[in-house]
Amino acid sequence: MMFSSSTRRLAAPALAAAVLTSLAGCAGSPSTGSQDADLALIHEVMAKVREGYVEPVTEDRLTKDSLKGMLTGLDPHSDYMDESEYQEMLSDSEGEFTGIGAELTRDDSHPKILSPIDDTPAALAGIKPGDVILRIDGIPTETMTLKDAVDRLRGPAGSTVRMTILRTGKPPFDVTLTRAVIRVASVKSHLEPGHIGYIRISTFMEKTQSEFVDALERLKRQSGGKLDGLVLDLRNDPGGLLDSAVNVSGDFLDGGTVVSIRGRSEGEDETFDARPDGDRLHGVPVVVLINSASASASEIVAGALQDRHRATVLGTRSFGKGSVQTIIPLDGHGALRLTTARYYTPSGRSIQGEGITPDQVVLPPKNEQVVDATVVHENNLPGALKNTGPEDSDTGRKTTALSPASQKEEASEDVAIDPAVIGTSKDYQLQIAVKQLKEMVARGGPAGRT
Repeated sequence: MMFSSSTRRLAAPALAAAVLTSLAGCAGSPSTGSQDADLALIHEVMAKVREGYVEPVTEDRLTKDSLKGMLTGLDPHSDYMDESEYQEMLSDSEGEFTGIGAELTRDDSHPKILSPIDDTPAALAGIKPGDVILRIDGIPTETMTLKDAVDRLRGPAGSTVRMTILRTGKPPFDVTLTRAVIRVASVKSHLEPGHIGYIRISTFMEKTQSEFVDALERLKRQSGGKLDGLVLDLRNDPGGLLDSAVNVSGDFLDGGTVVSIRGRSEGEDETFDARPDGDRLHGVPVVVLINSASASASEIVAGALQDRHRATVLGTRSFGKGSVQTIIPLDGHGALRLTTARYYTPSGRSIQGEGITPDQVVLPPKNEQVVDATVVHENNLPGALKNTGPEDSDTGRKTTALSPASQKEEASEDVAIDPAVIGTSKDYQLQIAVKQLKEMVARGGPAGRT
């Protein structure tokens, strides 16, 4: 589905990329008298701030900060963007921006690295998931909003920025990065032994589905015209555009539901279906890899293929973001990013705060984990929406657990994989996925779950 120029739907988590990430009345609004009283209160407070604050404050700043406070107070994903922020967001969705190359979140006190982006200054400098940013160019980040931190990490290509990093088990240390123009290729691929294809999607942007199709056709040619299996790697994929996730899901399915969204009123409900005869692999077995940093759009894909019995999902529990944001432009005054709906998998599951549970839990071994990294899930974010959907009952899914032989203690799902390992010959979870696909081929069984 393509979106009109007036709105754009996102299925991205409340993350800001450090390289970068008139209100209409609605049903059930208060009476006119109550609205007038509320507006009068807002104007009175703004007037007192203008008159009495220790330093002069512009009307523009008060308006912008008021809108931001109103939106960010609703949930972790709604926000107001001024015009420059809105244009940055549009550029980001096209896959090119300037900065250091890292996805950020924020805990109760500081900005934190969710994941460095492949082949960017942050990744090349060894920045790891869970790293806490204590200072940016010597300025403490404790009181910075996530947007403030992003703005300070952005800058012209070729300029430098110094970060003070706190990594569990180590004293704070400084790292200086040179900003660069980041051109994100959202799809990477290679051929594994045994005619097994590997495709990794790092984020869902406007061109992701066409890049995915190109990669799939290239792998088929490399494999002599036909693949025996495919690994779809969605680990550390923070999400992106809803229509991109729907289109990629449709490349594995012959019609039927991919995802549905439900808003406040029935008129806002919508179901997104796959194209008839859309399966480009014609039933070839598929394994989908996910982890705690797989969020939103990537959860839509994993949930659709899991519920439709088109793939085995392997890895660890996903992030758990089950809400949809709509971008609403404001005629030269930026845009709103407003949470407008929850999304549901084909079986009717809401994964808000719950995540996608793999069919087989497989942890990376200790030497592939980011040691003592703090893993963040949606339900850890302040103000996160509650899960109001039906419980996951009659899906017929069984979950098994598998840990590396070297891991003797009880397996925990809250681990972060070293991004440098993903997709390489050292990637244990990938090895397990390839092994399972080869076993499916040897058995001659149908695609789907084991």
